[in-house]
Amino acid sequence: MPRKESITREYLFDAAFQMVREEGLEQVTARKLAARAGCSTQPIFRLYNNMEELWKELFEKGIEFFEEFYNRTPRYDSTPFVNLGVTYIRFAIEEHHLFRMLFLSQNRYNKSLYEIINGKMGAVGREIHRAKNEGCENAGQIFMKMWIFIHGAACMSTTGDYDLEMQDTIEILKNAYHGFVG
Repeated sequence: MPRKESITREYLFDAAFQMVREEGLEQVTARKLAARAGCSTQPIFRLYNNMEELWKELFEKGIEFFEEFYNRTPRYDSTPFVNLGVTYIRFAIEEHHLFRMLFLSQNRYNKSLYEIINGKMGAVGREIHRAKNEGCENAGQIFMKMWIFIHGAACMSTTGDYDLEMQDTIEILKNAYHGFVG
């Protein structure tokens, strides 16, 4: 009778995803994952062809995690792009390793930054549509201006250089939107 496999793909993947959240993707090596999972590297390479395959799955899981984070974040304001901005900045603060993997990495596995942010639910598209419904004729351009501002604030938060309270962030985002719309 063959020996029962005690290390499953799901177990290894869950351990690897926790490592990404706690330490960053660059720390997910075969040896470190094996130590975390309490096994040798053999089960990793039995379940995955190589580490790149695992990293790609971790990246995809990170995208799903961000979308779930976005969907469960309370809506703070009715101004277009404010909730998206607040959520993105909060994600950078609360999940800075995942944020770096998804939004600051050069390797996004053929996903654009826009695709990741927009997600399956079309978050950016909905915000652009809302802005148009409020009379903004150049909503796509306004999104780009807002995005530069939002992404900059999120990046600053990963280094500890952004220390505004959420209410202050909401007000700044509202003011920026209204300033850009003019």
